Amino acid sequence: MTAIIFGTFAILVILGVPVAVSLGLAALAAIFSSGSVPLIVVPQKFFASTDSFPLMAIPFFMIAGSLMERGGISRRLINLANALIGSLPGGLALVTILASMFFAAISGSGPATVAAIGSIMIPAMIRQKYSDEFALATQASAGYIGIIIPPSIPMITYGVATGASIGALFMAGFLPGMLIGGSLMVVAFLIAKKKGYIGRNRASIGEIAQAFKDALWALLMPIIILGGIYGGIFTPTEAANVAVVYGLVVGLFVYKELKFTDLPKVLKTSAISSAMVMLIIAAASSFGLLLTREMIPNKIAEAFIAFSSSPLVLLLLVNVLLLVVGTFMETNAAIIILAPIFLPVITQMGIDPVHFGIIMVVNLAIGMITPPLGVNLFVASGLTGSPIEKVIRGNWLYLVAAILALMLITYVPGISMLLPRMFGQ
Repeated sequence: MTAIIFGTFAILVILGVPVAVSLGLAALAAIFSSGSVPLIVVPQKFFASTDSFPLMAIPFFMIAGSLMERGGISRRLINLANALIGSLPGGLALVTILASMFFAAISGSGPATVAAIGSIMIPAMIRQKYSDEFALATQASAGYIGIIIPPSIPMITYGVATGASIGALFMAGFLPGMLIGGSLMVVAFLIAKKKGYIGRNRASIGEIAQAFKDALWALLMPIIILGGIYGGIFTPTEAANVAVVYGLVVGLFVYKELKFTDLPKVLKTSAISSAMVMLIIAAASSFGLLLTREMIPNKIAEAFIAFSSSPLVLLLLVNVLLLVVGTFMETNAAIIILAPIFLPVITQMGIDPVHFGIIMVVNLAIGMITPPLGVNLFVASGLTGSPIEKVIRGNWLYLVAAILALMLITYVPGISMLLPRMFGQ
């Protein structure tokens, strides 16, 4: 059964079949071949896996991100970032990264961050004579911070798959997100210095104050949402609902850029994105059930431990595997499949599941800028109609910086665990 389920899944993915469909068909093929599991188990697992209160946060955070994007939030965050650091060499590239970090604390999605910020910043960089490769790669790389800085949809998926505290995961993502954002800004600054990309005139104190005032409602959203979670006022799922209400109020009545006529499109887009994630989770549940019956997670744990008893070596092997997996598998699908497999291994090695969750999310986030899947690469290139090869050519220094930051996050657990431990999560 093990050979059939993995073989079928690999063949279908290579053939370009969507991951959710590949997972479901691989599970069905294994069931038909063995006859040891009743077929009724598949729809039962489909329903049971999605009948989860924490998973309700996914569609609501997606709606909130869409509302904030259409409500003028992204433009105000860009203006604030521009006032703060736009005068430095490569100012527009630095603004792109900083604005993406701001928007990450709202959207929870990498592609959404690329689309929201990139639609403004990529044309702006190109108008200032930045090379297409540099502009596109900067936005594609900055976008994956959207799933590292909380709220993060993949962190919710990991919490559901492993039982780890979603609140602790959210808190643990802050400093790694800052570290990666800072690493990307260093790379952008050095490239800009070398190529002579100058910044804008230095903003006055008054201009900075005005930009901050305009963006205040946008900046308050993550404070309200995450403060409510960490303060025990509401759960992550309830926080997602609060985010939707907040986004509606700010977009409709404060900034007044969101129209009632925009709501059907917002709901449709969010429903499609949510359905894709939920279908992957549902299909992966049947796949995971068969893996558990075959004791695959335990066998993999034993193999890893037999190879080396050192947590340092184990984490290096896991990083390599996840970086490879992230190049061809969607983030949530990889988490649903692999997190339960690795959980026995990391538990035996004494690695904190929350720390490992951040390692896993960062690895798979890097997969968003590596071909062939590289969803951020496609979103960035699609914004200008440029060939994806341009994004890839300009991306390799950002990729090196991301991997160096990943190594720090992996081997210095305090980067992830400082805030959860400080606040008793």
